[in-house]
Amino acid sequence: MSKPMKAMLGLALGTIPVAAAWAQGVTLGGIADSAIRHVRNEGLGGMSSLVSGSNATSRIVLRGTENLGGDLSAGFHLESGVALDTGASTSSTNFWDRRATLSLASKAWGELRLGRDYVPSYVNWVRFDPFSHVGVAGSNNFVSATPTGPIRSAFGSAPNTTTRTSNSLQWLLPAGWGGLEGGVMAAEDENGTAANGQHQVRGARLGYAAGPGVVSAAVTRTRNDLTTTDRFDDRVVAGLYDFGPVRVSLALRRFDQANATQNNLLVGAWIPVGNGEIKASWVRAKFSGRVGATALEGRRAHQLGLGYVHNLSKRTALYGTLSHIDNRGLAYVVPGGPSGLAAGGSSRGVEMGMRHSF
Repeated sequence: MSKPMKAMLGLALGTIPVAAAWAQGVTLGGIADSAIRHVRNEGLGGMSSLVSGSNATSRIVLRGTENLGGDLSAGFHLESGVALDTGASTSSTNFWDRRATLSLASKAWGELRLGRDYVPSYVNWVRFDPFSHVGVAGSNNFVSATPTGPIRSAFGSAPNTTTRTSNSLQWLLPAGWGGLEGGVMAAEDENGTAANGQHQVRGARLGYAAGPGVVSAAVTRTRNDLTTTDRFDDRVVAGLYDFGPVRVSLALRRFDQANATQNNLLVGAWIPVGNGEIKASWVRAKFSGRVGATALEGRRAHQLGLGYVHNLSKRTALYGTLSHIDNRGLAYVVPGGPSGLAAGGSSRGVEMGMRHSF
């Protein structure tokens, strides 16, 4: 056999494992989302910027499944956030920062999942937020360690468990259990510190979906070297009802750490219009209790959000969003504006962007 023929045969044989792997159900996909944003903070003027992930977080997703027979399947899911405005990863420490899991699933018994993933309270909250926890009107604007309160007390400025945790083991209920949904989660700190994003987590979620209605509740409990003998509790109760011309949601999220409490209340609405959808939300953050000698009573903020998403296709959409934050004793801001807002000031944001799934 000639050398060129041997080389071609070697190349062909070398691609067989890759082709076989892709034939087993491995897919590469993601979301590219970018917007032009302008934020004006009271007394500080305005600032314009190009931002990423205002309708859906920009990301790269690699996942795969294999049918093992006997109602079993194995799978993995790797998800990395991308800052589309700069091309950088959204995390400087975790490339697969959004999700990195391995699972064994059964239609009858549910899914056993290991790795980095969303905590039960976040899963139970985000589905009721019309803006999916992102953008100028996302409810994430009120889930921050910036103000003195339970989140800052439990985590400082380090990665927290209000969205995800690493080192977790989950069992998720199978679909079709009479409308029930949910699961349980446990994660260990592995003798690490909050500064390194290592926490002991215990959580559970349970919901019921029937027809146009959904009700659910969840709790996530975190301990780390900053909570000392206490714990950080993140609880959510929520519901949604589809009236046909409009879907309406109501959700309450409560954070507790020692003597400090933060209550977030969300009211949301989705209104289909032609090839698009109008979205609206009202979010309130209210603090109580104290952190050390600092009393938190009377500190609160409100956020109004209004947006429209126009679908150009199943994969591509244009969107625009407005938001306004009114603070009383706090200094929450719409991300992307001038820094240094005084407590009690207001913040306004507007953005127009495009989202494409691939």
